[in-house]
Amino acid sequence: MGKFTKDCEDLLKYVGGKENINAVTHCVTRMRFVLADPSKADVDAIEEIPSAKGTFTQSGQFQVIIGNEVSEFYNEFTKVSGIEGVSKEAVKSSAKSNQTILQKIMGDLGEIFAPIIPALICGGLILGFRNVIGDIALVNGKTLTQTSTFWMGTYNFLWLIGEAVFHMLPVGICWSVTKKMGTTQILGIILGLTLVSGQLLNGFAVASTPASKIPFWNFGFAHVKMIGYQGQVIAAIMAAFVLVYLEKFWRKVCPAVVSMIVVPFFSLVPAVILAHTVVGPIGWAIGDAIAKVVYGGLTSPFAVLFAAVFGALYAPIVMTGLHHMTNAIDMTLISKYHGTILWPMIALSNIAQGSAVLGMAVLQKKNDRAQQVNIPALISCYLGVTEPALFGVNLKYGFPLVCGMIGSSIAAIISVASGTMAASIGVGGIPGILSIKPQFWGTFALAMLAAIVVPFLLTLIVGKKKLTAKDLEGKKAKVEHEEFVCPMTGHLSKIEDIDDQAFASKAMGDGIAVELTDGKVYAPFSGEIVMAFPTKHAYGIRSDEGKEVLMHIGMDTVELNGEGFISHVEVGNHVHQGDLIVEVDLDYIKSQGKSLVSPVVFTDFTPISIQKYDVDVKAGEDNILTLEA
Repeated sequence: MGKFTKDCEDLLKYVGGKENINAVTHCVTRMRFVLADPSKADVDAIEEIPSAKGTFTQSGQFQVIIGNEVSEFYNEFTKVSGIEGVSKEAVKSSAKSNQTILQKIMGDLGEIFAPIIPALICGGLILGFRNVIGDIALVNGKTLTQTSTFWMGTYNFLWLIGEAVFHMLPVGICWSVTKKMGTTQILGIILGLTLVSGQLLNGFAVASTPASKIPFWNFGFAHVKMIGYQGQVIAAIMAAFVLVYLEKFWRKVCPAVVSMIVVPFFSLVPAVILAHTVVGPIGWAIGDAIAKVVYGGLTSPFAVLFAAVFGALYAPIVMTGLHHMTNAIDMTLISKYHGTILWPMIALSNIAQGSAVLGMAVLQKKNDRAQQVNIPALISCYLGVTEPALFGVNLKYGFPLVCGMIGSSIAAIISVASGTMAASIGVGGIPGILSIKPQFWGTFALAMLAAIVVPFLLTLIVGKKKLTAKDLEGKKAKVEHEEFVCPMTGHLSKIEDIDDQAFASKAMGDGIAVELTDGKVYAPFSGEIVMAFPTKHAYGIRSDEGKEVLMHIGMDTVELNGEGFISHVEVGNHVHQGDLIVEVDLDYIKSQGKSLVSPVVFTDFTPISIQKYDVDVKAGEDNILTLEA
């Protein structure tokens, strides 16, 4: 029986059996199911399974949070169920059968923007930095650009990237649409380039250019304005879909022998013509109309009411997937008004939901299982990605979601009432302040304070009344202290003194380092081998009491591809304290120029107390360190 066999059998039973599963796959931390009848899933029973840390449904997929061992769990589940897993894209496709038309449209919109988000984040950071050096008086009442040639040069240079991200955005959008729809991506890129060509009047300059000065193509029977679509989102999306459906049409009707010539030409040329004569102007008008409505609402006498409602409802909107539309609205606002009042509220909602999770993390500080979800979700939320927090924590308990919505609403009121405006989008959560125009940093900081304090305090107050002892403390640890024996013979030193910063910084956990003088490495305690690198140089062991340790033999020894190592274990083996794990040919390792300094790290971040340093130790000694509770 495998490690997760019983849990997999229970999960199969509680999701409604094999016949209720249309498709299954996994991502980094979650099992993803498309269920024939989602109502058959027994959520309460599933969340009682030891390996399951929570459940939620999104975009037609029923998802079960497993954690870092999801890959191993998934492999065991496919064996137990007899179901062959499929790719994430296949699951997404299957899941659409469970979605409404609006959800499908929003899902498609989200998939169009997803590949562009990294560029928007980078561009937002760059514009934020330009704001700091070019708009804030930091030295004797002057900006850095006014006091230094270097900073002026930096300011001008960074616009090269900023312009590429935000002015040339239609290129990325057209590419992303063709990529998603499975058509020729280079044609999408070319279409995007024709929308922002230097031959055209820059779209940002149209409003300030007299109609008589706007250039045009003269076809004799018609004049077509030579206007660029810099920063335009809706027009670019519409133009890209014209190209997509033209290409699909021609591929369907064109003989294969001439398709290489006919399909690109008769897809791209008409798409460019329609983009500049029909689709582009319509898309521009739609974007302008939406921008005027939103901007009008946010600057009207009812702006505070609008802010309160939007701030409260944005998190639930994220859970439906409808939030993807706000990206297009934000970009249109920036294009038309040189900034957006909407984006600050979105960043504040991220922070508010993260602060509710922070409250849960404090309340559940003794619940190790809950903290495995709380801490990563908190970090992710504060950096602008809310789904892990919303589905893994806040929606699960209910009241943290409401507390976050209240805090977000209050913060949004402060933001809108003060006219706080962002110069760009993409940077969410706490770093979102970098996207805010410098003159509004003070008001945004005040709104951030509300988004942090209000949900945190409300969650603490309500949680103390709502949460049960099981919610607060989880399962009790089996033991308070555990004996540990040295797994290696050699010279003991502090882990922070070794050359490898990944270990020395203790980013993976505290530990020790031993420079080997003997080639045998043993188990420091009884437990399960949870990791064994194919190159035989590193092993992970989880003790019977739940402690986890990583033993990394030598430095850069992964490059030896297993030469010089004889492994005596594999993943899934149970070992007893003192069992031989691996034999190391020390002479061979040294002949290859590799260090024999070997870190032993507690990757579950168990607090440890080191008894001695800078001494020779022997494998099996039990007075090296003490593990705390």
